[in-house]
Amino acid sequence: MGKITRFGRQSAESGRLGPLRASIWIATCLAALVAVGYINVGRSDLGKLQILRSLDDPGPLEGVALVIDGDTIEIHGRRVRLNGIDAPESSQLCDDAKGFRYHCGAKAAAALREFLSKSRPTRCQFVSWDRYGRYVGSCTRVDAVSVAGWLVENGHALDWPKYSSGAYASQQAAAKASKRGIWIGVFQAPWDWRTNHREAEHSPSKPPLGLVSPHALAQSWSCQPRRTCPQISSCDEANWYLNNCSWGGKLDRDSDGLPCESLC
Repeated sequence: MGKITRFGRQSAESGRLGPLRASIWIATCLAALVAVGYINVGRSDLGKLQILRSLDDPGPLEGVALVIDGDTIEIHGRRVRLNGIDAPESSQLCDDAKGFRYHCGAKAAAALREFLSKSRPTRCQFVSWDRYGRYVGSCTRVDAVSVAGWLVENGHALDWPKYSSGAYASQQAAAKASKRGIWIGVFQAPWDWRTNHREAEHSPSKPPLGLVSPHALAQSWSCQPRRTCPQISSCDEANWYLNNCSWGGKLDRDSDGLPCESLC
């Protein structure tokens, strides 16, 4: 029989409330109090709320996956970040074996979309929440093939030791040895690419929007090998080839002074 309290009899069931359910209940109550302004919390308190939130395990997901980018999918309206890997960002560029730039992030997303379409649905087992509130999961196709493992093995993503503890190191070694995916040429690790772009955005020496520093041009662009408009990533780059390369005029087919008009 439950204990007698000042408010009545406590049920035996409530006395058996587990620590996980209790933590989730506390986090929900605190979040509600914060939302209505009944209590004020600082950064450290919000961090504690996030820790309590992380105890909330929503369980596995299964369904037809919508591809968001090379390492993120969506199932039943919930974003799922694939655990332990990092794929090139959607706007990230890599160089192929001949030095031509291509959208490696977009290529990774396209490869993932085709891979998942061949064996549906996709199943994800919950691992944790990331700092953006996304569900982080280990996912497989219905045929039990690991999604993250396939991406790394085919060179569309990297093993991310910070989160994987090297779980996909062997697949990455195989992709590198066979020069599959991004390993065919030169690329920057996605985590480094994001860091560099954040630093550039906040740098006081960053040139105004639409302008590119001569130093950056000298470092990034060259007249060899020749490029066509589909291989060029920006209007600034196209204009540099137009004005500096002997073959640049071919980028301005109607001779109106604007190269690669799909970009400019």
